Amino acid sequence: MTEQQYDVVVIGTGPGGEGAAMQAAKGGKRVAVIEAYERIGGGCTHWGTIPSKALRFSIYSVMEAMNNPIIRELGVHLNPTFAQLRASSKSIIAKQVSMRQTFYERNNVPVIHGKARFIDANTLETDSETRIRGTHIVIATGSRPFRPAGVDFSHPRVFDSDTILELNSKPQSIAIYGAGVIGCEYASMFRNLGIKVNLVNTRSKLLEFLDDEIIDALSYQMRDSGVVLRHNETFSKIEPHDDGVVLFLESGKQVKTDILLWANGRSGNTDELNLDAIGVQANNRGLIQVNDQFQTLCPNVYAVGDVIGFPSLASAAYMQGRAAAQHIEGVKSVMKLTDIPNGIYTSPEISSIGKSERELTEAKVPYEVGHSQFKSLARAQITGRAIGMLKLLFHRETLEILGVHCFGPNASEIVHIGQAIMKQPPPLNTLEYFINTTFNYPTMAEAYRVAALNGYNRLF
Repeated sequence: MTEQQYDVVVIGTGPGGEGAAMQAAKGGKRVAVIEAYERIGGGCTHWGTIPSKALRFSIYSVMEAMNNPIIRELGVHLNPTFAQLRASSKSIIAKQVSMRQTFYERNNVPVIHGKARFIDANTLETDSETRIRGTHIVIATGSRPFRPAGVDFSHPRVFDSDTILELNSKPQSIAIYGAGVIGCEYASMFRNLGIKVNLVNTRSKLLEFLDDEIIDALSYQMRDSGVVLRHNETFSKIEPHDDGVVLFLESGKQVKTDILLWANGRSGNTDELNLDAIGVQANNRGLIQVNDQFQTLCPNVYAVGDVIGFPSLASAAYMQGRAAAQHIEGVKSVMKLTDIPNGIYTSPEISSIGKSERELTEAKVPYEVGHSQFKSLARAQITGRAIGMLKLLFHRETLEILGVHCFGPNASEIVHIGQAIMKQPPPLNTLEYFINTTFNYPTMAEAYRVAALNGYNRLF
């Protein structure tokens, strides 16, 4: 049996694993990563974020072309197959894998292929012949769609968020069970293709962690586009047939569609790690509990990314990985969930950072609101993408920016301007920055000046 010794061993090469490995390597540690799959990048690169966002862009590009009056006047008719729409993702994935491979090579971090299994707190086994020892170990194994018992995922008409990307033909209708981020994103994509969508939500409203005004805007746009929203529903059983799938709900309703997408929760990839060997136990969804420095109950073993649950964002996972590696180097992490923006790729996009009106009201913080409606911006009018708004929440007395909420085209990009100002020390983190700064015209960034003036005028 061969045995290898490292300062830091990282399990998984997704964003969390990459962040930890690169930070530890830059800090002078001897690092190795273990990857269960043939290619690096994790679920984010191969069957999650990258392929789904590539598919979304393809759909959106086709939709814009179909709605372009010049294209219509030329008599061009576009009707791509689902396979054609997702074809572009293959080259993007290949580029991502190649680029990330060079990161490990440049930093002298070997990638060991195999499934890691704990022997003790410092020892991992990838096969019967290989053991890898690490002074510190970082678990970054990610997550997978939760599959409840009684649902036949082997049936060709039943999908989860991993397998839906293998769909070859375009259905006429789809039922999506679960209206979280993934469910809402796919509901938007399929509806943009002209497919009839039933979005079944187990809660009373969509994406409850968002600001209420953004939730209302998303719900309105979805209904306006033709998505059927069904709130407060729970499934009792799912019956797949040769000609479709019937979703039976506890309320007595039956929804029959061509295919069904299960998008209700995820499970951490921990079942094969043998966590009992280190005194760590995952919860019923396979998630690992950590402290604010991302340490598990076994102090030299850390966990980051989707395997620890919320917020389950690729961007957050990367920073969590870096924070864990910094703690190994002796630097205490100051990472806060409130510093992480969310990006939701519905149509239009949603992105926010900071507090919502609901949270500020509950905390009895005296705040005010500044709005900018995209339909009033010259750039939005020029591009024909006028649906959306930017919303600034700020303290009535200090004018400190407390929250930035954006709904509309390029929201996930626009939010970073507000994020940059919120991170500045007082008094630079106030509404006055946007009032006194000159923005290019016409741009979408101008929304910040408009929203700031709108909010400032509410104070008097």
